[in-house]
Amino acid sequence: MKLSLHNVCKSFDSHVVLDRVSLSLEKVHTLVLIGPSGGGKSTLLRIIAGLEFPNSGEVEINDDRVMFQEEALIKHRRTIGTVFQAFNLFPHLTALQNITLPLEKVHGHSRAEAEEIAHQFLVRFKLDKHSQKRPAELSGGQRQRVAIARAVSIKPRLLLFDEPTSALDPEMTAEVLDIIKELREEGRDFILVTHEMGFARQVADQVALLAEGRIVESGPVQQVLENPVSEQSRNFLAKVLKY
Repeated sequence: MKLSLHNVCKSFDSHVVLDRVSLSLEKVHTLVLIGPSGGGKSTLLRIIAGLEFPNSGEVEINDDRVMFQEEALIKHRRTIGTVFQAFNLFPHLTALQNITLPLEKVHGHSRAEAEEIAHQFLVRFKLDKHSQKRPAELSGGQRQRVAIARAVSIKPRLLLFDEPTSALDPEMTAEVLDIIKELREEGRDFILVTHEMGFARQVADQVALLAEGRIVESGPVQQVLENPVSEQSRNFLAKVLKY
């Protein structure tokens, strides 16, 4: 993945969430975004996904500029697989239907094709026995695995994970992180927002630390996590790595 962010700004009313965020990465499989809550990580991810409009600035993925106009964004969103912390599954649909719906309605597959693709991912993520269950009948870990299966099934050029384990207990967290690690080992490109520093250390090629709407520090994982340059980075990491 080649990623370029140039002076990306975003405000909600008078509240500045992103303040001239810039980052240039030539070749990276996994970018991990870390930083204190409210620092702008989720908003930046939503802008990259085309789900939020910046007030100003530019985003490029693999030299393709994201055009923040509705018609262009519809095409862009079709190439991005996004997994949110709150699962975002349709509560009235089964696990199978949650995966087949975008394959049919957005990506043009026939029902038979969509069900075949969905079945493959349900088997892969050990969910085939739960294919006819609705989200309320699934555990948190199972719901998140369905969400990941849905995101991967569309063959995205980029996967975005927004704190995918924050609503899960430790056992379910391990299940989901194992799947993300598998995807990393397959060479898939993704951006991950997480507070799991140990996991970030395992999967990240590059780390960017956001605080108060700005990228305070970025670089290879070992450099940022073990030898941070800025005082703000050192203070944040001292807190999250304390226990």
